[in-house]
Amino acid sequence: MPRYHKLGIIPPKRHTVFRNEEGKLYQEELFGTAGFAGMSSLIYHINPPTIVTQPIRSYDVSPKIAVAKNMKAISLKGFELQPEEDYLKSRKTLFVNGSLHIGLAAPKGFSKDYFYKNADADEMLFIHKGSGKLKTMYGNIDFRYGDYLIIPRGTTYQLDFDSTDNRLLYVEAFDPIYTPKRYRNNFGQFLEHSPFCERDFRLPENLETHDEKGEFNLKIKKQGIMWEYIYGTHPFDVVGWDGFNYPYAFSIFDFEPITGRIHMPPPIHQTFESAGFVVCSFVPRLYDYHPDSIPAPYHHSNVDSDEILYYVDGDFMSRNNIDKGQITLHPGGIPHGPHPGAIERSIGQKSTEELAVMIDPFAPVSLTEEAMNLQVEDYYKSWIIE
Repeated sequence: MPRYHKLGIIPPKRHTVFRNEEGKLYQEELFGTAGFAGMSSLIYHINPPTIVTQPIRSYDVSPKIAVAKNMKAISLKGFELQPEEDYLKSRKTLFVNGSLHIGLAAPKGFSKDYFYKNADADEMLFIHKGSGKLKTMYGNIDFRYGDYLIIPRGTTYQLDFDSTDNRLLYVEAFDPIYTPKRYRNNFGQFLEHSPFCERDFRLPENLETHDEKGEFNLKIKKQGIMWEYIYGTHPFDVVGWDGFNYPYAFSIFDFEPITGRIHMPPPIHQTFESAGFVVCSFVPRLYDYHPDSIPAPYHHSNVDSDEILYYVDGDFMSRNNIDKGQITLHPGGIPHGPHPGAIERSIGQKSTEELAVMIDPFAPVSLTEEAMNLQVEDYYKSWIIE
């Protein structure tokens, strides 16, 4: 989300002398993407952010593919994923292609023994259950049920959960995640027809500066390998920063639905986009108001993309027998649509309370071994009319 923000103390001009009260120089870091052409921020550390005292180990965390090419509609029972003590160990990747990884996590907590950085991908965390605080060198962001957390690649972070009952949907995006371009003018401001505006986004605040030396374990994910390093200074030793590259939060409950007289296509629900996929939010809304409208979606063929739908809450009118945390995958190339009875059931209905997150990858996804562990048997047969 290209919007200027700053916290803490910074010098009047970039790349100039900036000293503390004792005359010691602060250490300036340019943190950006796409070479020097993407979003960036200038960060001022107490210590150089480069002090590695010891590499510990590295190990492979690449997802194991079970089905490389898939043309069958499948569904997964997400809440059958068993909770695990630690955040990183709880993350289970389910779908992968060259643009993204999609997975679920049920962490009981985030160990205070390490910090985490994804050096490959922007991360989108959707908070289905739980609350807490995202901690980064940019400051803190409180999160709760229904929040999207967008964490740019290379951001070192910790999650401070309020309880042990947490469930997350996550996306690792190998290209930056943005809000849809069609909702922004040439200056980056959201337009009046956008389903959200600047005040809906929660930016980092309460910058905490840790002037600490010691041994700080940083786990860095790069090319499917987890690298562990010991740094000599605290990663959050920042006194100030400014720029456009930082994490932020957006609540699905702040998405204002776009409605019409007849059924509107899925792009009206779009919330985020990347080079290889889009993310849509289905939220409580009024149904179509033409006197003969059919609120249920028409049958459609995803020729150019797969469709992955994560069910959060409410009664999803186009599906039968769907539970919270369930995921459906409808692959590109074959038509899909409402379950039997859903079309008739929708006629005359005035509103819906459904809550869901849809991810449409533009290239086919492969299924992992973790996905097979959650699979609903014979989901593809659920359109058979008895």
